[in-house]
Amino acid sequence: MNKVRLGIIGVGGMGSAHAKEVMDGKVPRCELAAICDLDTSLFAKYPGIKTYDDSAKLIRSGDVDAVLVATPHYFHTTIGIDALQNGIHTLVEKPISVHKADAEKLIAAHTDPKIKFAAMFNQRTDPYYIKMHDLISKGEIGKVQRSNWIITNWFRTESYYRSGGWRATWAGEGGGVLVNQCPHNLDLYQWLCGMPSAITAIGGLGKFHDIEVEDDVSALFEYPDGATGAFFTTTGEAPGTNRFEIVGDRGKLVLDIGRGGRKLEFIRNEVPAGEYLKTSNNRFGVPGIWNIDIPLSGSGEQHLGIKKNFVAAILDNAPLIAPAEDGIRSVEIANAMQYSLMTKKRVELPMDSAAYEAHLKQLIAKSTFKKVTDKNADTNLSGSFIA
Repeated sequence: MNKVRLGIIGVGGMGSAHAKEVMDGKVPRCELAAICDLDTSLFAKYPGIKTYDDSAKLIRSGDVDAVLVATPHYFHTTIGIDALQNGIHTLVEKPISVHKADAEKLIAAHTDPKIKFAAMFNQRTDPYYIKMHDLISKGEIGKVQRSNWIITNWFRTESYYRSGGWRATWAGEGGGVLVNQCPHNLDLYQWLCGMPSAITAIGGLGKFHDIEVEDDVSALFEYPDGATGAFFTTTGEAPGTNRFEIVGDRGKLVLDIGRGGRKLEFIRNEVPAGEYLKTSNNRFGVPGIWNIDIPLSGSGEQHLGIKKNFVAAILDNAPLIAPAEDGIRSVEIANAMQYSLMTKKRVELPMDSAAYEAHLKQLIAKSTFKKVTDKNADTNLSGSFIA
């Protein structure tokens, strides 16, 4: 094989943006061979490309070597399992599943190591997060003691939520900001700081919007080694903030992304804080520091980079930037925050996936929410593709 024949399942907002990048020749050694969507009116945009209104038929057609699943969230699991069990390389949009139990089923279906299984965690291509990961993994900031991420620049209007009947409902999406906007942030959080052992969250369901799911969350993370973390997010705050701070014994990293641009600062202690506090005779002294501004630019190739890497993994056996198996971690963190917010209880991890699945099914069964949709709402999500 010298070229990957790609099928895209779901060519609405995100799927159509993925399709355009492939059709424009931006993904070397990859061709858009087929598309699938329940809305057949979308097919007119893809002349000469095979079309299907049933994902099972596309998967079994022989027309594709790989699929990119960009459907509403619940279908990521069922379509992903079907593709993997039929020997099709699979790239799944975030989140890989709505809840941990489904993620476990999806991952269990990946039994053949020759079949590549990736997740669309495009933020892992960002040079700023790559540098943070490199510095932490090399021990440059010492043992991580505390972290906090204020990520409140996910502002969304009512028009956004009305663009699809499935969007921001328990039955259609399985959650709000944590399931839709924040899987990238939660993936990066665990990639950089590891998995917490307990989570406590507060917030609101439909606090700012006419939706039934969470659109405002504040959470405290506890780690097995005594470290703590905090995570704040919402789709109802403007102007928003994007500031990520990770503190270790030897210093801290501060990533600030705002209207003035992006800046990653490394503030390094001349003497580790733990050593200084035990040996200094200065009652009010603090360790001397070095301020290091790390010269970086751009945001990486993002979605395009993940697609290129997926093709390289298939053709060259290149290591995946974001193996889909990693996706269960961000799903579990999101589920724990949702469960804690709604039950007002501290949730220990690993969490009981069956218990949360049962809770979600109850939310769906008892929901009386009447979703308002607008057929004229703009469904183009290319604005969420970071340049």
